[in-house]
Amino acid sequence: MDAFVIITLFASFFIFLFLSVPVSISIALATFLSLLTNFPPLIASELVSQKIITGLNSFGLLAIPFFILAGNIMNQGGIARRLIEFAKVIAGPLPGALAHCNIIANMLFGAISGSAVAAAAAVGGTMAPIQKKEGYDPSFSAAVNIASCPSGLLIPPSGVLILFSLVSGGASIAALFIAGYIPGLLMGLSLMIVSGFIAKKNKYPTTPRMPFIQALKKILDALPSLFLILIVIGGIIQGIFTATEASAIAVFYALILSLIYKEITFKDLPEIILDSSVTTSIVLFLVGASIGMSWAMASANIPELIANALSSLSDNPLII
Repeated sequence: MDAFVIITLFASFFIFLFLSVPVSISIALATFLSLLTNFPPLIASELVSQKIITGLNSFGLLAIPFFILAGNIMNQGGIARRLIEFAKVIAGPLPGALAHCNIIANMLFGAISGSAVAAAAAVGGTMAPIQKKEGYDPSFSAAVNIASCPSGLLIPPSGVLILFSLVSGGASIAALFIAGYIPGLLMGLSLMIVSGFIAKKNKYPTTPRMPFIQALKKILDALPSLFLILIVIGGIIQGIFTATEASAIAVFYALILSLIYKEITFKDLPEIILDSSVTTSIVLFLVGASIGMSWAMASANIPELIANALSSLSDNPLII
């Protein structure tokens, strides 16, 4: 029976994906169909609904909507543009300077906002027209933006690392945040190396080095935005506030900074909050559906089967 449940779960999931059904809905439907093998339709639907709701009943998950809201405020509040200008100071002399700028800006913006979606929208939306004007292939520009925006999920603060802490049973968020810096920086550096080779091959232009005074001005413009990383990470590591509280502080800081820059007004807030609510709903439904699928997999003994298969290969932890 377990084999039939496993086949139903994964086969239906990939069929739904092939039919272009959204990932979160594919997960929920696949979970429901797998439960139909053991339960009547009414009970199966109740089980899926309960697992989604109980999976979202967590204080730590409040950090995700706050970080998404902070990212959207930064996007429209001029913070993303200042980070891009700061990235230009760093990447200007390199081959394919705008591609490197895109990567660095995504790393900075993703690290500050904790959201890859916000980074992709803010940085990609700003960089794409500039890159097209400079003769960059739109496919290359899109690939650079898509590949580099997840680096912000590794570089703290990160909503994904907070989610991992909850799912793993309470791993230290402070420790996860500290551990995220090196792989995040390595990911960005690797992307820059590959982009540099492609840019040199296609003879994409470099950006002339800025005069010292102009570069210093752009660095100083970006410092208030970069200071948010110190506030959030420093506060969490020192135990001044939790990751969830840090996300609320990020929203407050981003809002005050955007109002000081006069890039947004209080009249813009309803639309920003609505956009953030839509993104949050998508993310949290995906989380809830995934928790429901995890329960279905545990009920079908899938983790035990995987563990037994791996342990049969070797007892050496390095090989595993």
